[in-house]
Amino acid sequence: MGYQSPTSTRRRVLAAGGAVSAAAIAGCIGQEDGGDGDGDGNATANISDYQYDREEPDDEEAARSSSLEFLQPAERDEDFDPVVSFDSYSMQVANLVFDGLYEWDDEMTLEPKIADGMPEEQDGTTYVFQIQEGIQFHNGDEVTASDVAHSFTAPVEEETQNAATYAMIESAEAIDDYQLEVSLEHEYGPFTMMTMGVNVVPEDARTEDREAFNTDPIGSGPFQFADFQPGEYVELQRWDDYWDDPQPYVETIRFEAAPDDANRVAQVLAGDTDVIDTVPATEWDEVESEDGVRIHGSRSPSYMYLAFNCNEGQTTDPDVRRAVAHSFSMQQFVEDHLGAAADALVSPIPELTNEEGGWEFPTDEWADQMPEYDPDQAEQLLNDAGVPNDWEPRIIAPEGGPREALAERIGSRLNEVGYGADVQGMSFATLVDTYVTGNADDYEMYLLGWTGGPDPDVYYYNLFHESQEGVGQGHFYGGQGDFHDNILAARESADKEERRELYVSVTEEVLEYLPVLPAYSEHNTMAARESVKDLHAHPEVSYNPRIVSEYQNTWIDG
Repeated sequence: MGYQSPTSTRRRVLAAGGAVSAAAIAGCIGQEDGGDGDGDGNATANISDYQYDREEPDDEEAARSSSLEFLQPAERDEDFDPVVSFDSYSMQVANLVFDGLYEWDDEMTLEPKIADGMPEEQDGTTYVFQIQEGIQFHNGDEVTASDVAHSFTAPVEEETQNAATYAMIESAEAIDDYQLEVSLEHEYGPFTMMTMGVNVVPEDARTEDREAFNTDPIGSGPFQFADFQPGEYVELQRWDDYWDDPQPYVETIRFEAAPDDANRVAQVLAGDTDVIDTVPATEWDEVESEDGVRIHGSRSPSYMYLAFNCNEGQTTDPDVRRAVAHSFSMQQFVEDHLGAAADALVSPIPELTNEEGGWEFPTDEWADQMPEYDPDQAEQLLNDAGVPNDWEPRIIAPEGGPREALAERIGSRLNEVGYGADVQGMSFATLVDTYVTGNADDYEMYLLGWTGGPDPDVYYYNLFHESQEGVGQGHFYGGQGDFHDNILAARESADKEERRELYVSVTEEVLEYLPVLPAYSEHNTMAARESVKDLHAHPEVSYNPRIVSEYQNTWIDG
């Protein structure tokens, strides 16, 4: 369930998580002393202040004629087949077209959707699922256990970028039309917390023409494709034969990309659009003070990070990586530039994952291990490592938004200690093709994000295990001792305490050798006209806008 975001991750947050927003560096470029900063961020607000009570329409018939326009903060990859899709913003569309076997509620707990209850577990590696009878896809075909089996196995068989999520599945076989048996190669702790939340695709319709299905998908969800203009917009139409309750009020939804923050914010403030994804920290106060507009927010399991090329170049030396980490203050950047829109991180595990998963990781100890701003130490480490004076590492990041701003901040700080940086903001598609090469001419550092869920495996396996080099990671970190073995052992265990200890060991090595430097967890935020009713931000970015669920049914009032 990880998507890199342009968080994350091609939630991927990619990321996610994290969303791309175009903003300049906040605050002056000067000494970073861990003070309050002077950026545009609102560091005092609590994201829970932007969650609201349920709302119900006075006139349901009028509500059912609603049309909603939703502006996304990044260009989509426009892969709408969930077997293939690996970016959060394509999945925002797909999650309204497809229903999952299970789906996350607003507290990141998997609840049955197409499944008829929780599975019957046998010996920790075999699960028998019952699915509900009579559910139909948009083309009229009934959803069967064979469709669910295909949804589980296709990502691995077709070697898509989602393969790691399902790689532990040895077989998925229909017992009959409404029963499915899934066997795992080994025990896998995250299976019931995450992997069961697979979007169900119609096997026959999909395999008849996979390329066509990817841009004109057929699901069993509350909306179906109505119009699609590549690079411009996607329009969904309510499916009036939707099998589940509640039935959605919104009749049509139009998705458009609006990567420029100022333009996106201006449109919602002027009433030219209904909802925008991602409220930039630099525009937060303006949006919040505008009459007729509300900010909606939720903490997220997103993880943004600075990664170093450990394959080629100066950054193969851990002291060079430490020097870069000491050259600036990540905490200060987050406070200055993101304010209420994010929380600084001290590990690859977002705090929401730590809390909702009940992991009780030693985050206070990890905070003490995070490199502090110390330009003198940075300069000394670079000198001792023999880095030439003309070193200007290439730092690549999604163009626009806080990650490009962070790259610029790092470049400025390196300049202050006698070096420099070649900062390149790239379209997400270009970045995805670049950061996995391991070539120092392409990059020595990159900024990306990942969004997952309540289990650490999504982060550690996808972003650190050696099997994922060139797939979801571009740092090519070889590790010390049992680093990769520990990640794999944690993945193949169902003993939570054993897994926790393994992840603690892995995290301590990450913080010591810094193949990546944890950055921040960006909250999921939306700004909507007050006429948009019963809108709630979900912790998982690819679930926004949720539109209809047990806890919301969005509509436009008037």
